[in-house]
Amino acid sequence: MRVAFAGTPAFAATALQAIAQAGFPVVLVLTQPDRPAGRGMKVQPSPVKALAQTHGWTVAQPRGLRLDGRWAEDAAAARAALQAARPDVLVVAAYGLILPRWVLELPRLGCLNIHASLLPRWRGAAPIQRAIEAGDPQTGITIMQMDEGLDTGDIVAMEAVPIGPAETAGSLHDRLADLGARLVVQALRAAEAAPLPRRPQPDEGVTYAHKIDKAEAMLDWSAPAALLERRVRAFDPVPGAATTLDGAMLKVWGARAEPGVAPSAAPGMVLAADAAGIRVQTGQGVLVLTEVQRAGGKRLAAGDFLRGTALPPGVCLGATG
Repeated sequence: MRVAFAGTPAFAATALQAIAQAGFPVVLVLTQPDRPAGRGMKVQPSPVKALAQTHGWTVAQPRGLRLDGRWAEDAAAARAALQAARPDVLVVAAYGLILPRWVLELPRLGCLNIHASLLPRWRGAAPIQRAIEAGDPQTGITIMQMDEGLDTGDIVAMEAVPIGPAETAGSLHDRLADLGARLVVQALRAAEAAPLPRRPQPDEGVTYAHKIDKAEAMLDWSAPAALLERRVRAFDPVPGAATTLDGAMLKVWGARAEPGVAPSAAPGMVLAADAAGIRVQTGQGVLVLTEVQRAGGKRLAAGDFLRGTALPPGVCLGATG
């Protein structure tokens, strides 16, 4: 089974490493072009490219794959590379480019996608974050036979995992990356022996996991505390939930929601602040901030933060919506 792979971030690199360890020859790797990253914003290869380089695999980094698009020259070169590689299957995981028909049809067995949700729930770019934000009790991995739609292909394999009460996008990402790697290796092994079983996605239960906008990270204190607590976890580590204190950015990394109302307090108002946390009124209930970070500073437990910053009752955080 000759495997080509298309992916970019660490989630994809986990699957690629598992495919190689399972003994499948990786004949070509497609990944996004090198981009600035990190504090110094130096141009760096993607995690998938870095892994491919350690193994000596051939790498292609087209800026686009449409043969009639802006990056037609890149697309033509990528097509030539895929044709030369003669893959039996193309495994795709968080690649970042839409695959046109010519890509989908080139491998003998088509393209298998590793998607981090239980399709058709949370099609789209940010399924892990949206599942946590929505308060879903579970999510999982779907291995999908790709078609030209947005995560609409037939289901080849699926496995669910629970979402813990303290789950962050970072911790769930790592669990799903490992699960996706295991399931895709199982699918590849099964495909060597016989055609993979496929079932269409149901028409009911479709939701879309739209890409996270940085503006969403700013906590709207008029929202319910339970929703804000889920957003803190959903946006950890990226982009990180935030508010403002005296006009300066304050990241919020840990929080818990408590029921209750304070009729005289406006959303965003600090009700109390001590080592147990910073109690902030919301549109419904109280959000207790347990871990925060000033711009340029370190992540601190609430008690440590308050040793250097006074937060008397009545101080207002951020916008009130």
